Amino acid sequence: MTHLDPERDTERDSDRYTVPGLERGLRILLEFSRDEPTLTAPELARRLGVPRSTVFRLLVTLENMGFVERTPDGRSHRLGLAVLRLGFEYLASLGIVELGRPLLEGLRDASGYSASLVVRDAREVVYLVRSAPRSPFATTVSVGTRLPAHATVLGHVLLGDLSLAALRTLYPESRLEHFTAHTPQTVQQLFEVVQRTRGQGWVLAEGYFEPQICTVAAPVREGSGHIVAAIGLTVPGPAIADDQRERLVALVRGATAELSARLNYRDDAPAPASPATAVSAVARPDPRARR
Repeated sequence: MTHLDPERDTERDSDRYTVPGLERGLRILLEFSRDEPTLTAPELARRLGVPRSTVFRLLVTLENMGFVERTPDGRSHRLGLAVLRLGFEYLASLGIVELGRPLLEGLRDASGYSASLVVRDAREVVYLVRSAPRSPFATTVSVGTRLPAHATVLGHVLLGDLSLAALRTLYPESRLEHFTAHTPQTVQQLFEVVQRTRGQGWVLAEGYFEPQICTVAAPVREGSGHIVAAIGLTVPGPAIADDQRERLVALVRGATAELSARLNYRDDAPAPASPATAVSAVARPDPRARR
């Protein structure tokens, strides 16, 4: 009599439908970590126990899709921006929207202004949640709206973890698309703006992307300390009243701190290292300055 073993049958089915090439490609991605951000093809071949030629083909495929990229010396690889995009999509689909929505509603009620939760998809800012008060003030921004990251305050917040090299990979062109007098014209200028925002931990900008709209924004971090989203307040008008500045900044920072905590970030944990090749002694912006 044949005895059936359900667990063994399940294992056989699993082996039968496994795609070895896909599995190896995913295993390559899993080899990279904060402790080992770059790896060579020979190292990966040794770890996976497969020929170098196989690893080379897998790396070329992953590189073409943006999941890995070569280091400047051309000898090693590191994770690419497509991995970051998947991470953002994962967060958006599994909780950050639900966690953030009540905080945005509270921020809206406390401030009287529209509050937004945004993430970055490659070169664009994407609005995930928007909580707006009843107001005659009209805006074209809604959930799903995409804006250029390099030209917006929220984008500068979201780009805070990228090194100068990573920004140049993201923006290979010599001149960036121009929207207003405030738009950084080169990657170097963008990096300097992003680093000022990162160093301050929040930003208040008046008439930056649109002349009659002001923004107060700060980053949201997850357990590793990396930026995964940003929360911003949209204040109509060309400027924010002096007696509102400190209060609005405190409200936004409070909301981002709470959402970060819900994503397992501890503000007493060691902060992630500043992006490589960061500009030295970058001056923090005056929050009263028009940008």
